[in-house]
Amino acid sequence: MALRHKSAIKRHRQAVKRYARNKAVRTRLRHVLRELRETIAKQDSHAAEEKLRLAVKTLTKAVSKGVLHRNNAARRIARLSQEVARLKPRVAA
Repeated sequence: MALRHKSAIKRHRQAVKRYARNKAVRTRLRHVLRELRETIAKQDSHAAEEKLRLAVKTLTKAVSKGVLHRNNAARRIARLSQEVARLKPRVAA
């Protein structure tokens, strides 16, 4: 790519930096979500609650950094929370 204008060169430089930063956030997010899903699959409710807290924090951080849309994160948090809630034994009233 032959960039000639100063502004185009700067924008390209910024885009490369932003891409690397966003990729790191996405990779971390995927890793945290994968760990949570594995814990849910093992039916370990206590560990799943801990991992859910971390996942919510990571999703919220991704939104604040502009990597994810807030509705996307909210939807993921709601679905994961439901899955974790299903692990808890129900108490008969």
